[in-house]
Amino acid sequence: MATATKPTVKPVDPRFSAGPTKKRPGWTLDALSDAALGRSHRSALGKAKLKEVIDLTREVLEVPADYRIAIVPASDTGAVEMAMWSMLGPRGVDVAAWENFGNAWITDAKSQLPLNDLRVLEAPYGQLPPLNEYTGDRDLVFTWNGTTAGVRVPNADFIPADREGITICDATSAVYAQEIEWSKVDVLTYSWQKNMGGEAGHGMLILSPRAVERLESYTPPWPLPKIFRMTSKGKLNEALFEGSTINTPSLLCAEDHLDALKWVKAQGGLQFMHDRADTNAQVLYDWIERTDWIANLAEKEEERSNTGVCLKIIDPRVAALPKDEQAAFAKSIVKLLGEENVALDFGSYKTAPAGFRVWASGLIEKTDLEALTPWLDWAFETKIAELENA
Repeated sequence: MATATKPTVKPVDPRFSAGPTKKRPGWTLDALSDAALGRSHRSALGKAKLKEVIDLTREVLEVPADYRIAIVPASDTGAVEMAMWSMLGPRGVDVAAWENFGNAWITDAKSQLPLNDLRVLEAPYGQLPPLNEYTGDRDLVFTWNGTTAGVRVPNADFIPADREGITICDATSAVYAQEIEWSKVDVLTYSWQKNMGGEAGHGMLILSPRAVERLESYTPPWPLPKIFRMTSKGKLNEALFEGSTINTPSLLCAEDHLDALKWVKAQGGLQFMHDRADTNAQVLYDWIERTDWIANLAEKEEERSNTGVCLKIIDPRVAALPKDEQAAFAKSIVKLLGEENVALDFGSYKTAPAGFRVWASGLIEKTDLEALTPWLDWAFETKIAELENA
């Protein structure tokens, strides 16, 4: 095989990680100069900063006025489990999953919570489970965008408008990039470090009036850790939704997230982020369409993610290898492009098929993705040549 021609133009920013994702364009440490460092999160200044995060979140994310918003511990994972431990139990529960993090909620529901009536809706990487089996009389836990599979729900039509159960939605890689049908979601969770480039450890929990009603009318039979408790004496802890967090948050991280929210607002708001994610992802879709060695892990076009675009290697020379060698081949490409400072941290998740996960949402520059694809081709051809000459 002839030696592949090495591209000359590199992405300006090589960071394509799926989380924490890259900062907004133009970000520097100077953006954090107004942080309330060395101050208590209970001080007037600290609480004002946290309340500003909540208020800007409502504005930028276009959250309905009657939904409550809280900053909670332990990132998106903490927010999802906070909802599951506090609300599930009085009805049968459906848990839908088609990738790693959705499967984690299955584990919680099946092995950790003593749920008496549990139904699991599963699908392999690349597909959605039979969501049409959800009838609305049960509670539902689902992921809007499968972070490690690159498969998303195209809409929430599968959720009945007149449902009796509550819906808990892990939307950590969907918000700020995909349209959320708020009327179909009772609990929505995400983390700062996905589509907004924030630092780890902080989760967002958004509750509908129906979710609040569940919290105030139901007491779970199991003990609740302090960081999961949202009620006191049968009533919602309103202070939590005004910025009085359960445990100590990082005011440096809060300042960083405020900076991202203000940037999105200044660019035109939520639609700007949606459009930018779609445009960025299309760069990758178009490259996949003209490239014979790679495919989108999402099997149906309408279910493809526009944030973490997951790719699988389909070249027959690689597909013929044992799975561990396929994974090693993909990792060798990631390593090569990392050494070239072209693309960092873009390998597929460890349980996903051999390939890549390239972040493409609103904080990424389109020109960086356009510069990336020739390097992916070069790296593949380079590693195939090594494989065939071994």
